Amino acid sequence: MKPLLAASVLLLAACAGDGADAPGVSVTEQVAAGARPTIVSLNPCTDAVLAEVTAPGQLLAISHYSKDPAASSMTPRAAARYRSTGGTVEEVLALDPDLVVASSFIAPATRAALADLGIAVATFGIVGDVDESEAQIRELARLAGNPDKGERLVARIDRALADARPRADEQPVEVLLWQPGGIVAGEHALVSDLLARTGFVNAAPRRGLGQADYVALEDVVAAPPEVLLVAGSETGQRHRVLDRLPAMRREAFDPGLLYCGGPTIIRAAQRLAEIRRDPSSSSSVSAQGGGR
Repeated sequence: MKPLLAASVLLLAACAGDGADAPGVSVTEQVAAGARPTIVSLNPCTDAVLAEVTAPGQLLAISHYSKDPAASSMTPRAAARYRSTGGTVEEVLALDPDLVVASSFIAPATRAALADLGIAVATFGIVGDVDESEAQIRELARLAGNPDKGERLVARIDRALADARPRADEQPVEVLLWQPGGIVAGEHALVSDLLARTGFVNAAPRRGLGQADYVALEDVVAAPPEVLLVAGSETGQRHRVLDRLPAMRREAFDPGLLYCGGPTIIRAAQRLAEIRRDPSSSSSVSAQGGGR
């Protein structure tokens, strides 16, 4: 498996899950009493949300994924404000948090060990659309004892989406999102919801493609979309033949905007609106030194 694809798959696995589990009573009692539980996040998607909805000093550490620009949905500046862990029980115990926030793929042995140590664990799954993301934000803010911060983040997301919404007289633009490893986004992925909300139509389902289906360079050349969003860096995704398709525009899309909701939605919506509104965008693949 190629390194960038491996990082993407690992990130998806880290974010995936079946929902949230209620934390221990002690955390609930703390919040009810007006206290703020200390938190360690082991999930790169919850890292970004918790950085927004916790009070200073409340978020003790984020996951090591968020320190890696190739796997993080946080900006380097935001991630630099926090220490990180590799998710081991020893690292968590040294920080002595009231609550650990993790993905639903947390190892059963790790979860059991944390429970034995009296540390509550809340698990969260990957979100499939904006509504699910906003519900997750509200739940994380509630667990942190800062519901008002959650509502403020949701309001910022709603404003960003409203600003990125196309005019009523604008026709949807067909787009194919080419992700790391040459794969595409499925119909029920968060990024597909964002495409629809910002004036695009995801070409992948129309071509019979589902989540993580592979698209070769030859497939793009044979049936070019109106806009090709390139989030990968493989040679085929940057090939000079793509510049010779006059009916297709090629634009770069930061892979860090693909996998997580929360505040990432704001940056993703802004970038998508920029692409739709400005064909001469300076962030185009060609402007960044397109392929060989």
